[in-house]
Amino acid sequence: MAAVMALVFTILVILRLDILTAMIVVVIHLYADWYLGLHLIAPLLAIMLLIAYYLTRSTRHPWVQLRCFWLWGLFLGFTIYPAIRGGLVMTYDAASFYPSDIMGALLMYWIGSLIVYDKWRLRFFFFLFSCLASLLALHTLYQNFTGTILFASSKVAVFLSQSDVAYYQMSGTNVQRTGSFFIDPNWNGAFLAMAFFLPTGLFISETNCWRKLCALLMMTVILLALMCTYSTGAWVAFLFGIGVLCLFSGKMLYCIALPIASFCVAVLLATLFPSQIALQMRHISANNELSLRIATWQTALRVIRAHPWDGVGLGHQIYLIQSNIYRVPAQFVMLSHPHDSYLEWAAMAGIPVAGIFISLLIATLWLAYRNWRCFRGASRTLIGSGIAAMVTLSINSISINGWTHFALAMMAWLILGAISSPLLCTKDGSTDTQESE
Repeated sequence: MAAVMALVFTILVILRLDILTAMIVVVIHLYADWYLGLHLIAPLLAIMLLIAYYLTRSTRHPWVQLRCFWLWGLFLGFTIYPAIRGGLVMTYDAASFYPSDIMGALLMYWIGSLIVYDKWRLRFFFFLFSCLASLLALHTLYQNFTGTILFASSKVAVFLSQSDVAYYQMSGTNVQRTGSFFIDPNWNGAFLAMAFFLPTGLFISETNCWRKLCALLMMTVILLALMCTYSTGAWVAFLFGIGVLCLFSGKMLYCIALPIASFCVAVLLATLFPSQIALQMRHISANNELSLRIATWQTALRVIRAHPWDGVGLGHQIYLIQSNIYRVPAQFVMLSHPHDSYLEWAAMAGIPVAGIFISLLIATLWLAYRNWRCFRGASRTLIGSGIAAMVTLSINSISINGWTHFALAMMAWLILGAISSPLLCTKDGSTDTQESE
């Protein structure tokens, strides 16, 4: 099986089916590296892809230098020591943090900027990613209704059986929050909330009725799956994303229509799924939800004050051990991360690394905004919806480790690389600004 998959992957690379190849890397990273715990397959494939793209560069398949090179260099350099420090405590962390959250982020961002070099490929990228998100949403719905995971791993099942998974069950009920291949419902919710905006961009920008209907169907499936996660942070971030999309939709009509449509959808969901909405509201108002999260952040701030420059080390195990020394009384359980990506960088790798990461995120979003300004019409809407997706994950990362999740991070950086690609404007931006598409 591995030989067949390697052959198929090689053929896709030779045929330069770049966007499809990138989606396969994303799937491999989610299922093999994250869910099965193999860690390094997707980063190695990403390195091979970049080498192949460089060797086969041409006017048809252009090559671009990595943007924000000096920030990426600082990010890679400043995280080496914390990664070694955390990796010495647990091999799992050594094989995950630096390869996925740091090196993997750079690789996927670069690949995204290379494979999307005109507005047609941007649309195709959004379509394929939306299809992937829809499949994962269907998998979430299947797990929610049947209680089983397709292509499940016995190792994961054993791990969950030995762990305290009451966190995945709605308090006082038999309802399980659904995590799919992300395992944790909050991570699944973070992905679905982010991914929702890609088919939304297709829906707004499409003029063909059938394609518009297809995009609407994908939006519906993803939204229903998001309900099954009961993730408060994902829903809050989702609402922020709707607001950002109103600003960046590129069409004045949708600035008015989107809030109205969102209200109508909310009323419809409350009418069709009253019990699920009631459970979600109950989950939001649960006694321990907000208080535990705030206590977790307070513990992280204590860790940062004690280790401001180099952190305790990049790793869940080392943070679990070291943070217990500084744990506030309100945090009644030991936790392996601060449930906040920005605090996580600061606590594990130091304030300078957190500053570099935030600067890198702002810089790349600024490049995406510049591309947004370069276009008019459909392409502008797509880039705007991509920006909304990134803002959604960024907001969600305040309440969960979104940007620092091993699977989510590489997915998000691929999207960010695609919408901030310098090739978009240089290839056809000058003509597109004159078109209504």
